[in-house]
Amino acid sequence: RSIPGDLAASLELYNKNLGLEYITGYVVEYALSVDNIFVMVLLFTSFGIPERYYHKVLVWGILGAIIMRFLFIFLGATLIAKFGWILYVFGAFLVFTGVKMFINRNQDEEVDPQNHPVVKFASRYFKVTPKLDGGHFFHVENGVKYMTPLFLVLLVIEFTDLIFAVDSIPAIFSVTKDPYVVFFSNIFAILGLRSMFFLLVNIIHKFQYLKVGLAFLLVFIGLKMLLHHWLAEVGFTTTHSLIVIVGILVLSIIASLLFPKKAEPTD
Repeated sequence: RSIPGDLAASLELYNKNLGLEYITGYVVEYALSVDNIFVMVLLFTSFGIPERYYHKVLVWGILGAIIMRFLFIFLGATLIAKFGWILYVFGAFLVFTGVKMFINRNQDEEVDPQNHPVVKFASRYFKVTPKLDGGHFFHVENGVKYMTPLFLVLLVIEFTDLIFAVDSIPAIFSVTKDPYVVFFSNIFAILGLRSMFFLLVNIIHKFQYLKVGLAFLLVFIGLKMLLHHWLAEVGFTTTHSLIVIVGILVLSIIASLLFPKKAEPTD
């Protein structure tokens, strides 16, 4: 056996594993971010934002998400490298989040713009106007610059994305410890999801069991992090994780199609 041959085989295996980790991370982030679509639609509606301005908010939201995810991911990678035990903290948190999501799966989310902490903070320290000024984030009147509802909804979406990142980023670290794989799978999943925002908005309500699937997905990933040493010993690989994750999502979609949500009776 030659050294170049062994090196080539090792590189091929390394690249294959990286590819699987990227795909798995992408699927995890995409699936968990779908739940974010529900919240975005609710926020746009609550703030009274016309649909023609959605795209502008989404574009700026993506830029903010890229910066926040970059900081979160490399902070997480640094913590994991220095404190290996933090994986157990992430795992326990994801199991807790998954159980909580399952328990609250049928609760309707509500948003009161005036009482949202981000809006309260902005109203306290900056000038805010309740009136939209076309597609502008700011409105100038008598030389004074005011934040419009369009900018406020952008701030709230960024804050919401920050909360979602607390779940999704530890979840991807269960698949790979490579910060670059985590970052790019995360970002491309967000880009793919938000580019399909207007399509998903019209069909997402049909998948009533999706939240159940996401709850099981979080619990599975959390348990995988808690049991990672034992799973490594029994030969549980990234391929197995991908099969389980895709299986959970496919089953939740099939269940939603087979048992559609009954239409609420109208008075």
